Formats: sequence, C-alpha cells, structure tokens
Amino acid sequence: MTNKELLYIEDALGHEAYFQTRCEEIEQQLSDTKLKNSVCDMKNRHRQIFDGFLNLLDN
Repeated sequence: MTNKELLYIEDALGHEAYFQTRCEEIEQQLSDTKLKNSVCDMKNRHRQIFDGFLNLLDN
C-alpha cells in the first residue's frame, strides 16, 4: 500500500472509532427501545466497517 492509502485507512479508522463511541454514548442515554436498538445497530455496523479496514492492514 502507498503512504496515501495508509493515511486514508488511518483516517477512516479514526472516524469509525468516533462513530462507535458516539453511538455507545447515545445508546446509553435512550429509553425508547426501538430507537435504542436502531442506534445499537448503527454502532455494530460501524464496528464491522472498522474491522473491515483493519483486515485491509492485515493482508
């Protein structure tokens, strides 16, 4: 991978980690079950994306 590609992945990992953290914080504040589940789904999706970027680095 080029340095530019690695920088992109590093930036994307940072964004996905931030999104996961924010979803976690928001999820803890919600009492509505449907909304809470929706935010949890978003958090899990961002975790999958994060893991996908990490897999790019492992290969």
